[in-house]
Amino acid sequence: MSKDKHEQKAQTIENDPNNEVEITDVTPGDEFTENGADALSEEDAENEALKDQLDKALSANESMKKDYMFLMAEFDNFKKRTLKEKSELLKNAAESTLKGLLPIVDDFERGLDAIKDSSDVSAVKEGMELIYNKLIKYLATNGVKAIESTGAEFDADLHEAIAMVPTPDESQRGKVIDTVEKGYTLNDKVIRHAKVAVGQ
Repeated sequence: MSKDKHEQKAQTIENDPNNEVEITDVTPGDEFTENGADALSEEDAENEALKDQLDKALSANESMKKDYMFLMAEFDNFKKRTLKEKSELLKNAAESTLKGLLPIVDDFERGLDAIKDSSDVSAVKEGMELIYNKLIKYLATNGVKAIESTGAEFDADLHEAIAMVPTPDESQRGKVIDTVEKGYTLNDKVIRHAKVAVGQ
């Protein structure tokens, strides 16, 4: 609205005794602009875009949550299965070893039955030696070996000194004079130290 028109309207209001004014020539450019309407529509579009992004993010989050729950259930099942297998393995680990000893037990039982009716000491001794050798061979095949002690230098990693024996021979000092109880290794790991008497 131009400056002249505003002045004319003001004059009309002052001269009108009833102060009744008829507004007839308001144009879009006077009070509202098209830019304001454009700004509103752009804001609505931006809100719609943000709403779409939020919906997509919520949907993706729900999908990832389901995947996570599925993976957790799978991992829990795997853990239970592994613990069960480990428990079974520990429970039956010695099965094959013990199974291999059963034929030797059978030999002992046959030997004991033979002794009842035999007075031949040499035959009994021979039978015992055969069983003993069979047992030693079986242990060796499973990695168990006796520690050679008598005459060897005392080694705290292999031997346990239970006595100190005075010796007149200087060369015997610090050496194993006698083996009271044999020691054994399993795959080169000591599973029982040899109990020995050491020269001093």
